[in-house]
Amino acid sequence: MNAKHVLNYAADQGAKFVSIRFTDLPGAWHHLSYPIEQLTEDSFEEGFGFDASSLRGWAHIHESDMLLIPDPTRCWVDPFAEEPTICLIANVVEPMTKEGYGFDPRSVAVRAESYLKFTGLADTIYVGPEAEFFVFDEVFYHNDQQGAGYSINSEEGHWNTGRNGNGNGNPNMGMHIRPKEGYVPVAPMDTLIDLRNVISMILADVGIHVECHHHEVATAGQCEIDFRFSNLLHTADNLMLFKYIVKNAAYAHGKTATFMPKPLYGDNGSGMHCHQSLWKDGEPLFAGDQYAGLSEMAKFYIGGLLKHAPALIAFAAPTTNSYKRLVPGFEAPVNLAYSARNRSAAVRIPMFSQSPKAKRLEFRPPDPSCNPYITFAALLMAGLDGVQNRIDPGEPLDKDIYDLSPEELKDVPNLPGTLDEALKALESDHEFLLKGDVFSTEMIDRWIKYKRENEIQPMRLRPHPMEFSMYYDV
Repeated sequence: MNAKHVLNYAADQGAKFVSIRFTDLPGAWHHLSYPIEQLTEDSFEEGFGFDASSLRGWAHIHESDMLLIPDPTRCWVDPFAEEPTICLIANVVEPMTKEGYGFDPRSVAVRAESYLKFTGLADTIYVGPEAEFFVFDEVFYHNDQQGAGYSINSEEGHWNTGRNGNGNGNPNMGMHIRPKEGYVPVAPMDTLIDLRNVISMILADVGIHVECHHHEVATAGQCEIDFRFSNLLHTADNLMLFKYIVKNAAYAHGKTATFMPKPLYGDNGSGMHCHQSLWKDGEPLFAGDQYAGLSEMAKFYIGGLLKHAPALIAFAAPTTNSYKRLVPGFEAPVNLAYSARNRSAAVRIPMFSQSPKAKRLEFRPPDPSCNPYITFAALLMAGLDGVQNRIDPGEPLDKDIYDLSPEELKDVPNLPGTLDEALKALESDHEFLLKGDVFSTEMIDRWIKYKRENEIQPMRLRPHPMEFSMYYDV
């Protein structure tokens, strides 16, 4: 689709407005809306000016003027707007140079795909994320000087087995999901089938092909909706649109959806396993005659992921809450190993199909709180570093890592246990990200500074409710 096609599409849809979407540094979508008359062919070259000074992690006051340059290859009708509105995704560019803004996440993804082609190793990376999420009936939280707390509720939650309906029209029917027993049950235990159906149909309407949806392991509304893989940039765009649709569809049905990695104590958190494969001239490059049907390139790509994993999760698991999911001995893979089929390894080689086109790697530590443009780009850069430097991932670990003895585990490295540790790893290991100017030192420094000042420091300063139960009587 080009600029003329977009304008014709807008006319065919009777659009009255255009919503220009872009992503801030931490990974949230923002937009500006314009009357449709302001969208012209020149808009795709000249862009729309805006003030970036108030966005998280972005410009200072003295460098706040930016341009939004819409990408004409992706256009859809907003399914939640009352007035017909078409949506476009934009890159943020410097108004003087017309180059991608250094802290614009989508520009990082564009540079990553360009660098891949430049290396000559491959021309396409396909990415397929599995973004889990929770759907709750209500949530409230407060953080005041003299008190803090939160509460969530879902009719599916096992804690509602003793709820008394009190004749209020909401009787307790006794069908609740036990902790860690929520994986793919049928109705009436799974109460969200119809909502996921609605979400899937909306996704299809905006060009995202759903392959499967189901309830996930946790009680209280944990879900997964898988959509078809695509190239890095298109998949990152799809994930941003996916999260927007999930949240708004839930809201429209009187519920609330969250991609927070660990909202529920004592049950599974939400991960986002990332499937990856390299292709060149329409041919898959990860299929071969080595372990699990992998090529030598694929093994070296794994070596890069495992070597740089402590730094990668500063982007891929980027919140303090992420590390309540990434805990040794629980559901998330914190041990840096690879294996066929074994879901306790950080890198898994899916074995569902023997087709060379289906051969791929699954990196399991990421979660859906991440910025997909930055995360997918970082994963690619780590894998390419492995290929370029022939980094041997060692022998696969085909045992259940959680059942290994301390002696067997002593040589298996772990992921960092906190966001602060991950940021320190990124500080000491980021040269691989700077190749091809995909990332910049300034952007990495800004990321680290933002996370420390706006997320880690506030958590350090605030008393935790659990501390009262442990220490109030000291």
